Amino acid sequence: MKCSVYIATSADGYIATPDGGVDWLHTAGKADADMSENPDMGFTEFINSVDCMIMGRKCMEVISSFDIPAEQWPYRDIKIYALSNSLTEPPENLAGKVEMVAGDINALVNQLSEKGYKHAYIDGGATITSFINLKLINEMTITRAPILLGDGLPLFGKLNHHVKLEGAESVAFPNDFIQVKYRVNYS
Repeated sequence: MKCSVYIATSADGYIATPDGGVDWLHTAGKADADMSENPDMGFTEFINSVDCMIMGRKCMEVISSFDIPAEQWPYRDIKIYALSNSLTEPPENLAGKVEMVAGDINALVNQLSEKGYKHAYIDGGATITSFINLKLINEMTITRAPILLGDGLPLFGKLNHHVKLEGAESVAFPNDFIQVKYRVNYS
């Protein structure tokens, strides 16, 4: 099964403030930029390419805190799995949308592949790092917001090995966000 990352960071590589906040994503960049050609910077195209999502518990809790109305739910009807060794039920507002899972990540990926899933969206800093350490991420799309946070939760934690990123494809958006897509090579 193909595993892909699609995530935004500050220009200095943080995915959230020290307290987990991501409000800066909505204030960074040029607010008056003409984004009519690609208003969501490729997210819809990406989400249409995946058939399941695996996220960490903290990522799930951030999404839950947004309390997104059903008509604005960005993940369509894809199956979402949240990794947690402590929670067995998702927050009430994510019931029916998220299934909690625990245990070995390799086993989970194998189970999902056996169920017929072909492409997983991997989200959440610690989860992404775990998948990279297991050599499971195939491609990454990282969108850098034009803001320096100076501190916060980094996209990557401690890696067990060097990881080559290849085949860079980049785009600069009118709002000053820059997106780079890479293939991941573990050799």
